[in-house]
Amino acid sequence: MKTEFLKKISAKQKIFQGATILIVVVLSILILLFRDRIENLKDYGYVGLFLVSVLSSASIFLPVPGLFLVITFGAVLNPILVGVISGVGSALGEVTGYFLGYGGRIAVEDGVKYEKMSRWMKKWGGLTILFLAFVPNPLFDAAGIVSGVLKYPLWKFLLFSTAGRIPKHIIFAYAGFYGFYYFL
Repeated sequence: MKTEFLKKISAKQKIFQGATILIVVVLSILILLFRDRIENLKDYGYVGLFLVSVLSSASIFLPVPGLFLVITFGAVLNPILVGVISGVGSALGEVTGYFLGYGGRIAVEDGVKYEKMSRWMKKWGGLTILFLAFVPNPLFDAAGIVSGVLKYPLWKFLLFSTAGRIPKHIIFAYAGFYGFYYFL
């Protein structure tokens, strides 16, 4: 079955798939290697927060401490603005997972996690994205990849991702705000 699928893919699609996988892997490695420099972006206020949120969410399956910075920013800046700005940035950064799935279909189609996430996406679509974007968990990268594989509309992926990320980031920003004022 997989060989039939491979025969149907054009050379242009294969190049796109390979380039997408390469870009995502290189971006994730760069974010991990230059984590200390990325964290220095916080000196730039809301703009730095937005950039750090995009970059930390662009990392696929590698831990980058984006939510820790949301907590920190929430302690010193307006928690609502911190949540909205970092939530939007985080949702935009998740597009790397989406494009990995969109361009790297062959790399992710075989697996139990893929099958399970695929069933959730086919049955509940946007609600799956919304829920996984809101709840802190490592499964959101898989949801982004599967969304891309299933060719789920990018605008819907961004809409539901943003709708889930903003409230989560506001909660984390307020945790920093109240933690700073009541516990320090």
